[in-house]
Amino acid sequence: MPEPVPGQARARERIVIAGASGFIGRALVARFEADGARVTTIGRRAGVRAADGSATDPGGSGLAWSDIAGITAAVDGADLVLGLSGKSVNCRYTSANRAEIYRSRLETTTRLGQAITAAARPPRLWINSSTATIYRHADDRAQTDEAGEVGTGFSVDVATAWERTFFAFPRDGMRQVAIRTAIVLGDGGALTPLLALARLGLGGPQLGGRSGGGRQWVSWIHLDDVGRAIRFLQESPGISGPVNLSSPNPAQNRELMREVRRAAGVTAGLPTFAWMLRLGALVIRTEPELVLKSRWVLPTRLEAAGFRFAHPRLREALADIVGTQRP
Repeated sequence: MPEPVPGQARARERIVIAGASGFIGRALVARFEADGARVTTIGRRAGVRAADGSATDPGGSGLAWSDIAGITAAVDGADLVLGLSGKSVNCRYTSANRAEIYRSRLETTTRLGQAITAAARPPRLWINSSTATIYRHADDRAQTDEAGEVGTGFSVDVATAWERTFFAFPRDGMRQVAIRTAIVLGDGGALTPLLALARLGLGGPQLGGRSGGGRQWVSWIHLDDVGRAIRFLQESPGISGPVNLSSPNPAQNRELMREVRRAAGVTAGLPTFAWMLRLGALVIRTEPELVLKSRWVLPTRLEAAGFRFAHPRLREALADIVGTQRP
């Protein structure tokens, strides 16, 4: 499906993005504004700014979550509402952090839903973040949109509650899509610490966990394909409900780290054992589950509808991001 000429076909399009100051949100704001869309952002404060200090809403369109009337007016008749808000799960799962992970997702999704309910006209499409972590630890078979098995544990409970809240606000004339997104690879985000490990000589596989030997699956997607998939979903009226957002070519952890080393120009890397991961996780205040759980996810609904990935393979995707191509 051809993409519109930037600044032309979507010149009057109205898009609302909640959570626009994050890694994915900043990229999507830039992409949609390049298309000529009018982007309104929602964040903790009015006039949301990105982490690097640049305005995510250069037109002055940032709204605070407390501005219920402003949010209602923004979503009224919008072409797309995109919910990306939520505290990063890259933290220790203390009681306080667990509560904030829940609150930051459910409360913001509820506020969007309430604004959409109150609006005179619903948006044409409401896409809300979810996560591919909703599926069980899978090293026996891939988890597809149609036949994926929901897992257990804290991260899964968060994901299921998030989707349940999202789908509790239907409206006639509005499609809802929950994007179960895999690890997003781009200039920043999850790739940054992996490249740092490789350059420090620690770019071997992460060993341990139920799969063992670095054989846990890693589902991923290039940041550019996230934006392209969202555009595709806009133009695919037959798609609603949960959709897997991941490359059709997931990799085992051993392969992932080998390709990260290759992209970084590093020939070898020491493996990281489970006890080292748990110790390191304490130091950098994160959870070892983020690298030890086997996430084997395929984007069957997107591909069946005709979506074609621009970066379907890991080596090419990493070379594109890092800016080097190695033989």
